[in-house]
Amino acid sequence: MPRYLLSVFGPAERGDNKYGTYSSKEEMEQAFADTGAFNEMLQREGHFVFADGLQEATTATTVDGRGDRPVIIDGPYLETKEHIGGFWVVEAEDLDRALDLAAKGSKACRQVVEVRPFHTEESFRAILES
Repeated sequence: MPRYLLSVFGPAERGDNKYGTYSSKEEMEQAFADTGAFNEMLQREGHFVFADGLQEATTATTVDGRGDRPVIIDGPYLETKEHIGGFWVVEAEDLDRALDLAAKGSKACRQVVEVRPFHTEESFRAILES
């Protein structure tokens, strides 16, 4: 079955609000509870592969190993206002179902979710044959 990455986007830093994009502790706790229920639904329906949240983008370290020696830089590779804050890897029969799952995940966590399919053996073959 095809796999999809559902990436959750949020601000690079929490800033002054210790609850991030949530307006209150209660809203954050409700979002966590709703996300937990969403995770349970993914598991129950056989879509769940893996999921996790990430620390703020400011905790990232970027490694460029293309040269003779790796270059290691504190901070994220991209300088943007929003970064991936968490993700799900799901299995879904097609893109439409993956988009439906992403909409439910977005509603649960109250963030924007990007959907990207993983490469499959067939997609690699198509690249090599073109």
